[in-house]
Amino acid sequence: MVDPGSDPGTPTAAPAVPPETAAPLGEFDRIARYFRPLAQGFPGAQGLRDDAAYVTVPPGKELVVTTDAMVAGVHFFPDDAPVLVAGKLLRTNLSDLAAKGAEPLAYSLVTSLPRTLPEAWLAGFASGLAADQAEFGIHLLGGDSTVTDGPITLAISALGLIDAGTAVRRRGAGPGDLVFVTGTIGDSTLGLALARQRKGPVPEEDRQFLLDRFYRPRPRLGLGPVLRAGATASADVSDGLLADLGHIVRESGLVAMIEAERVPLSPPARRMLAAHACTIADLVTGGEDYEVVFTAPPAARAPIMAAAAKAKMTVTEIGTLRPLPAGGGWTDGTGPARLVDVMGRDITPRVAGWQHF
Repeated sequence: MVDPGSDPGTPTAAPAVPPETAAPLGEFDRIARYFRPLAQGFPGAQGLRDDAAYVTVPPGKELVVTTDAMVAGVHFFPDDAPVLVAGKLLRTNLSDLAAKGAEPLAYSLVTSLPRTLPEAWLAGFASGLAADQAEFGIHLLGGDSTVTDGPITLAISALGLIDAGTAVRRRGAGPGDLVFVTGTIGDSTLGLALARQRKGPVPEEDRQFLLDRFYRPRPRLGLGPVLRAGATASADVSDGLLADLGHIVRESGLVAMIEAERVPLSPPARRMLAAHACTIADLVTGGEDYEVVFTAPPAARAPIMAAAAKAKMTVTEIGTLRPLPAGGGWTDGTGPARLVDVMGRDITPRVAGWQHF
């Protein structure tokens, strides 16, 4: 099993698992032991004793809802530590809330688990959720638990709150808008490559940093003031920078020109790029960055950077949006987000990012 770094520990909200010699727990006993503690502090969850949860939306607020699923063998390795699986599952949903500028409220959880899965796995999974609930200020409000003959399958629907009328959507960008992105790009892609190899020709400190970025994404919660400083459109970067930016510009009927030299990279990623262990195309298409890409007019550049500095959040300007060429459409197969080198030459990869189908 890959150890990507520090373990968040086992919070008191997740009780220790009994010896595996104990009789297997039934569905409702599992809920009572491992999931009911996660609902404490959210009255609408009804202690997970009802068929539904009840959510009150304060006056002047809107509810933002997002859903993401993870499957063993597709999104995580079957032998990954359950505490890390839980954290990644919750954090990927929180990243979608961050891209809209929303604050976390609550989430529902669906687990489809093999009959033979040890109870210790469930205990570790619950402890991971408890740790991230405490860190990000969110609670479990309900869900479902089923058995499967296939791989572990997990899904979360996360709820967030936002001031009414302030949501930044995918659609809304205009020609001449600038493109910004939070954090750094490509670290998770490199972490996944190292996890697959279980070793790599990189310094151990770099290896641990990149593995941590793969297993423990950082949802950019608190981005709301930055987006409200002038953003016209935004998206969570889950399938790759070019792919997710492509959703924005396609919705707005534009073309994005991204300067490869301006894409923010971490020091470990830069070292691997310099060593020819990866290409810039790998980094902008690999996916699972869980950063936020957004657009804004040039006049909003200064307010956005000021808001980012106040929020202690790294935001980088990486390109511009242009009208579609005469005739319209994206006919060369590269999509609406283009990558150019320092000389202005088009170096867009043929595949913009991850696709499930």
